[in-house]
Amino acid sequence: MKILLQSPQIIDPNSPYHLKEKNVLINNGRIVEIGDKNYSADKVIKAEGMKLSIGWFDLGTSIPDPGHEYKEDLDSGMRAAAAGGFTQIAVLPNTSPAIQTKNEVSYLIKGNDTNLVKIHPLASVTKNNKGEELTEMIDLHEAGAVAFTDGLKPVWHTDIFLKSLQYLQKFDGLLIDHPEDIWLNLFGQMHEGINSTMLGLKGMPRIAEDIVVNKNLELLGYAGGRLHITRLSSAKAIDMVRSGKKKLNVTCSVTAYQALLDDSLLADFDTNYKVNPPLREKADQDALIKALKDGTIDVIISGHVPQDEESKSLEFDLADFGITNLQTTAANLVSLSKWVDWDVLLEKITVAPRRLLNLEIPKIDIDEKANLTLLDPDRVWKFDERSNFSKAKNSPWFGQEIVGKAVAVFNNGKHYFDVA
Repeated sequence: MKILLQSPQIIDPNSPYHLKEKNVLINNGRIVEIGDKNYSADKVIKAEGMKLSIGWFDLGTSIPDPGHEYKEDLDSGMRAAAAGGFTQIAVLPNTSPAIQTKNEVSYLIKGNDTNLVKIHPLASVTKNNKGEELTEMIDLHEAGAVAFTDGLKPVWHTDIFLKSLQYLQKFDGLLIDHPEDIWLNLFGQMHEGINSTMLGLKGMPRIAEDIVVNKNLELLGYAGGRLHITRLSSAKAIDMVRSGKKKLNVTCSVTAYQALLDDSLLADFDTNYKVNPPLREKADQDALIKALKDGTIDVIISGHVPQDEESKSLEFDLADFGITNLQTTAANLVSLSKWVDWDVLLEKITVAPRRLLNLEIPKIDIDEKANLTLLDPDRVWKFDERSNFSKAKNSPWFGQEIVGKAVAVFNNGKHYFDVA
């Protein structure tokens, strides 16, 4: 089937057509023509005003399969990812059992040669993500794990963290850490500040993130290796990473929603805004926007953490953390584009994560495999039961009209369309 994308703006710094509006013809999973001619095709997508990039990559999706498939399974997660614009996702090891043996890695990658969305396992640093005993990281790497993390949990044990940095250097492996002092955040519900005091909720202070970032940077300077700090939220932590980049091999990421939402949104005790790290204050939002613009933040992730109804429809202090965000990341990017240029934003969700994981980077050029995402930044749509492909609906945007949607993805000779 020949598919013609008419006049999207191509955004791919590795492509000779970067920032140009061209017609793109796809046939049998490959890009066969790029130019100004109106090529004949079986299906034509009018893409004027849309952005065509290489397929989006999510560096840290939570899909709790195996173990908690009632929240999200691989099939529903891949459908939501495709509908959200992602052709590749790296999945967190917070499963049951954790991703800590070759069997779990094999379970995740078994369909990668044929599926529209390719899955890359992030294996556990410690057994059962408890932070107490190292996994067999070399074996997991050889089995197909692309990086190592305890996922939504921090690698809290200082000696384990240090040994992980040293151990991973044997194969240039990447350590990914969620920076959190679990004792300072114990029983915490939201950002510690004026709003938490007014609402009578136990706070999660910035210092719980800041001191761990500082410690981890010191350990990185001592041990060497490669460190990626994920889900940053604090202005001070961002500044420390900015300084650390001058002499250390450190990178960082932020969730697509973190710079857009603040802690005032919790005034009505809506558990869909309960996330970890918590939504913070405007000063932190401004710092994140600045860091996106100046390159301190390398990667944007969806921050997808699906929860079932029984985990969210509770009193606020009993509800679980997390937002389901695979399908609404595009709308987040549209909001961020008010401050950050599109080529900068898309680089952080396409090229940068693949480069960190030493994976092949697709390219928009003639005779290249079609690994593509087409984004319509003006598409108005409603995120509801009909359009949601995830098993979860713990989203502050559920039931609302939002702006910005991935309307087509191509990968592995397959495609997904949602063209208005």
